[in-house]
Amino acid sequence: MAGELWLIRHGETAWSLSGQHTGRTDIPLTPEGEREARQLRAKLSEHRFSLVLTSPLQRARRTCELAGFGDVAQNEPNLAEWDYGSYEGLTAKEIQRDRPGWTIFRDGVPGGETIGQVAARAQAVISRAVEAGGDVALFGHGHILRILTACWLGLAPEDGRCFALFPASVSTLGYEHDTRVITRWNLV
Repeated sequence: MAGELWLIRHGETAWSLSGQHTGRTDIPLTPEGEREARQLRAKLSEHRFSLVLTSPLQRARRTCELAGFGDVAQNEPNLAEWDYGSYEGLTAKEIQRDRPGWTIFRDGVPGGETIGQVAARAQAVISRAVEAGGDVALFGHGHILRILTACWLGLAPEDGRCFALFPASVSTLGYEHDTRVITRWNLV
């Protein structure tokens, strides 16, 4: 049986602070986000991972580097954030002006990925992590990691809406006996 999956969300960016959807726009961490990422080093430094994977986007890669894993991390394109299409850079409030009641998990995005496509990428990450054996660190983004959590638990990808993730937080997925469970959530 595999070990735990350690989900590490990137530190603060200007758009995570403003609530703008940040999918494929490759923006850097803010100075606060860099500070948060450095603080992760103390939480993670004593732990040995059989594999460390990071999204190719700079906010996740930089978080990984500042947390102390830049020299061992492997780029994993499937950990990139949801492609928000024409909603990239918009806040939920801005989107809801034209689409009252809109939520990304239920209604999706025009011109971007479907939730099913994001879930397929999440399943690919899970498969790679399980094959590695031992604990695996995943440096990524809010929505992809929330959908990955739903997939890990055997839930519908849409149920990722129930798992809010804070910037620079650490969460773990593991097992209770043979059942996949959340073992820790949103440690900051």
